[in-house]
Amino acid sequence: MNKPFDPAVRDFLDGRIWLRQHTPFSMEIINEHIESGMIETTPGVTMKKGLFGQISCKCIRCENEDEDPHLFTSFDCLQCEGPCAYCRNCLQMGRVSVCTELIVWKGPPTSYPTEHALAWEGTLTKHQRRASEELYESTLKARPHLIHAVCGSGKTEILFEPIHKLLVAGKRICIAAPRVDVILELEPRLRAAFPSTKLEALYGGADVKAFDAQLILATTHQLYRFRHAFDAIVVDEADAFPYTAVKTLQHAVRKAAKSAAPIHFVTATPSDNLLTDIKKTGAVSTIYRRYHGHPLPGPRYEPLWNYSKQLSKGKIPKALENWIKQRLNLNEPFLVFFHEIELMMKAEQAIRHLDDRIRAVHSAHPDRKQHVQDLRVDKIPGLLTTTILERGITIKNIQVAVVGAEQSIFNTGALVQIGGRVGRNVNHPSGDFVLFHNGISYAMDHARREIKRLNAGGDQP
Repeated sequence: MNKPFDPAVRDFLDGRIWLRQHTPFSMEIINEHIESGMIETTPGVTMKKGLFGQISCKCIRCENEDEDPHLFTSFDCLQCEGPCAYCRNCLQMGRVSVCTELIVWKGPPTSYPTEHALAWEGTLTKHQRRASEELYESTLKARPHLIHAVCGSGKTEILFEPIHKLLVAGKRICIAAPRVDVILELEPRLRAAFPSTKLEALYGGADVKAFDAQLILATTHQLYRFRHAFDAIVVDEADAFPYTAVKTLQHAVRKAAKSAAPIHFVTATPSDNLLTDIKKTGAVSTIYRRYHGHPLPGPRYEPLWNYSKQLSKGKIPKALENWIKQRLNLNEPFLVFFHEIELMMKAEQAIRHLDDRIRAVHSAHPDRKQHVQDLRVDKIPGLLTTTILERGITIKNIQVAVVGAEQSIFNTGALVQIGGRVGRNVNHPSGDFVLFHNGISYAMDHARREIKRLNAGGDQP
């Protein structure tokens, strides 16, 4: 005989690993499901002693396991009246400790709808079509797939048909990305493409309404809270920080997928390691041309000697001032990239004398989302930014400058991605991509050669 359960509890918990104390349900309801065996509890962190008395910990939520003490904090706990520890790796998701209880769903799985509309009415190029078909073929074969396609090639549109086929099969899909800005860019496009699908975007500070969404967009950090949830996962901008640098984020993606579910990757600038791994175990689709057939804008170099000293004193270097004035006169939206927040904020004070609407954004800026939207709808003429906007943002007729292009943070991949913001619109397929520098770096030259190589690498659509 099937035991009764609350479908809302199932839909919330199915595929998740969650703090017992922090659900939207009463403790009485949660306890009833635990007693009936529908919910299983587990300690948040386990501790054990090694052969030589050293303590090692494992976080059950993010599965971080390391004897390095900096990943866990040990303390004498009043609640459990003994030695305790909490995980610092996933602390931003809510503290998990030895005496914290996590819960997972053990009852019947959620059944998802099979009727879904695909409202996108565009037409894929032959290269996009081939990549889309190859991606779905890899999904059916449960093998990883890489969409290696230049910036502006229409990578998101390539995903539409494979996603739709999975949805009508009743599958649950996640599109993950390391940067919240990528998720914010994808959300309205996916909602428009799949108007009848329950979709939710998960990121820090998001107002989540549909915990039972069939199509989920999430930052990779949010996947710490999932386990065996998805029938397919697509990692967009798979080469971006912090995903490439944090092993537990990569593990979180694998943990969030069901045992036989494929994990796919999408990026214009895959790392050598990613390319090597996918070629061994999966398949790669490569697109060298943008959807509109025009080439990627190449960078031009312009010296900006002693720019740091000038900007620190509140002075705008003449070449940068002229470039911004030209954008303002031509009514062209623009992005100016900086390698350092402190320098950028000093520059903002001076640059706003040219136009007081200009703003600066960085990862911790409280109005970042609003400022980007204001740039998109012509409320502000331009933004100063760190590398947070190097990818995942599309603005018509945008012009781009990099201040301090010789700095190490602007590696080859970053510069290719930054240049990829320019010329994405079919009515504005070109634009200015200038690298202001205090000396030319190897990465600058490598990025320029790579863009030339990509432009010469494929046929027109």
